[in-house]
Amino acid sequence: MKFSRRRDMEPEINVTSLIDVVLLLVMFFMVSTSFVRDGHLRLQLPAASGVDTHVVDSAVTITVAADGSYHVNGQALVNSRATTLRSALERVAGDGAAGAMLTIRADARATHQAVVTAMDVAGKLGFAQVNIATVNLQPGS
Repeated sequence: MKFSRRRDMEPEINVTSLIDVVLLLVMFFMVSTSFVRDGHLRLQLPAASGVDTHVVDSAVTITVAADGSYHVNGQALVNSRATTLRSALERVAGDGAAGAMLTIRADARATHQAVVTAMDVAGKLGFAQVNIATVNLQPGS
């Protein structure tokens, strides 16, 4: 009697259920994740065109000089720290910071950090309309 040899079958693992569970978990986490909006300070950058813009008289103006010093509505501040700028803006704007318009005029040689500090302080105080002043460039210059 000749017995036939049984073939050795390799055991296989069915991973279909595992894939289904992982896919459901991925979909659950994608749907339940809250997306963060990083828009603390909305800026309206003016276009550098030949059109004159009219500035509202009640606007607050921060001027950043080339050395990093600040001027609020034309008055120089004692130092260039953020706390000094904050107290000057609070004094000028009062409680109406959310409705007031803020214009930042920065020298072209001013450091980027000085301008960012001014925008950060304005954002923390609640200024909603922040404009950055530009210079009109004439064609051919």
